[in-house]
Amino acid sequence: MNDKTPPVIKDELAADIDEQAHKQNADRVRRHLGEAEQALTDEFHTLLADAEQLLKHTASMAGEQADELRAKLSSSLERSRDVLKTKQDDLYRQGVAAKETTEEYVVDNPFKALGIAAGVGFLIGLLASRR
Repeated sequence: MNDKTPPVIKDELAADIDEQAHKQNADRVRRHLGEAEQALTDEFHTLLADAEQLLKHTASMAGEQADELRAKLSSSLERSRDVLKTKQDDLYRQGVAAKETTEEYVVDNPFKALGIAAGVGFLIGLLASRR
């Protein structure tokens, strides 16, 4: 842009750039959040497997304290499974909502979506050619 560019066009371009930057930041945050949630879910699955294995190994232990410990552990495992299932369902619904929102945006703004896709493709091409 040069100094002779009308202020209205400068404002529109600045608004478009701000909107694109906001969307890119939101996408990056969602991606990192998704990675963190996946790591947490994997860790949770490992914890459940270890707890189940511990429960099986303590089956040979006798006594009232061992029975109480097994009952508490079994109850805790059941609650953990329920929480994990609920979280999985929530994430699925969020993913479907994000997909629908993206599809709606692309239908409503096909040229913007095409421009964003072309820009991302260009940047990926630049990065790939550097290697």
